[in-house]
Amino acid sequence: METMEDFKEELEASFRKIKEGDILSGTVIGVNEEEVTLDLKYYAQGIIKTEDFSNDPDFSVAEQVHVGDVVEATVVKTDDGEGNILLSKKEANDVLAWEKLQQMLEEETTVKVRIKESVPSGVVAYLEGIRAFIPASQITLDYVEDTDAWIGKEIEAKVITVDAEKEKLVLSGKVVARAAEEEARNHKISMIVPGTVLEGTVETLMPYGAFISLGNGLSGLVHISQICERRIGKPSEVLKVGQKVKAKVLNTNDNKISLSMKALEEEMVDTEGVEDLEAYTDKETTGTSLGDLLAGFKFD
Repeated sequence: METMEDFKEELEASFRKIKEGDILSGTVIGVNEEEVTLDLKYYAQGIIKTEDFSNDPDFSVAEQVHVGDVVEATVVKTDDGEGNILLSKKEANDVLAWEKLQQMLEEETTVKVRIKESVPSGVVAYLEGIRAFIPASQITLDYVEDTDAWIGKEIEAKVITVDAEKEKLVLSGKVVARAAEEEARNHKISMIVPGTVLEGTVETLMPYGAFISLGNGLSGLVHISQICERRIGKPSEVLKVGQKVKAKVLNTNDNKISLSMKALEEEMVDTEGVEDLEAYTDKETTGTSLGDLLAGFKFD
């Protein structure tokens, strides 16, 4: 049998003192085009007018607020003239949202936002009801010239600047896209088995070695000590940019592809005798393109 003790918390809540400026939490019990009604576990219900719900111009109470949702809002009036407590989610959001946004910044949270409008040097979206700026250079990996083309598109982004005092919120889709690209790249590298012979093109010559483009967005380094058996002072003595070469994968430590052309030269010494490196790189030998190697693997 229920006793007064069972209703102790509800009774204490119903007699608590509520004043203007308080932030209350309530459960939605009614939604219509004009207002949202909340159960505050109080002798009076809470009312939020639709215009006081969000700063987002495209926000729809009918579509985005449902019975059972828990909402936090600020007390505007303790009596709206009809015995209800008049609330504003906008005002509460101005306090609570910035705390959430700061937490998102610190935790590097990835969020989805829809771009609402184009402005000089970027676009605007809304996050936690707060207007956010995304610079054109931060929308995606490449700089965006036509920002109008992004209106209405949904992107994943991270918070990169939060300043509640100046009401400044800046997001970046670029950091999320870069992380996704890096993850895909690392996954491709993890599929490469040390000892595999790959075909590639010399793309850059440095004093310490040569970077070989392997296709599929990957490249590997042939250290100067791994270019050929004879000692050379610089890679350009035997290689040139654009030259097609074959090299053996030594390792993929730290998601970096280390290659060796010398290892193939040594193998040729064992089987065919010593050959000049320049002649070797022009000769048809057994090799595998990275595209062939990765064929059949699915990358999300």
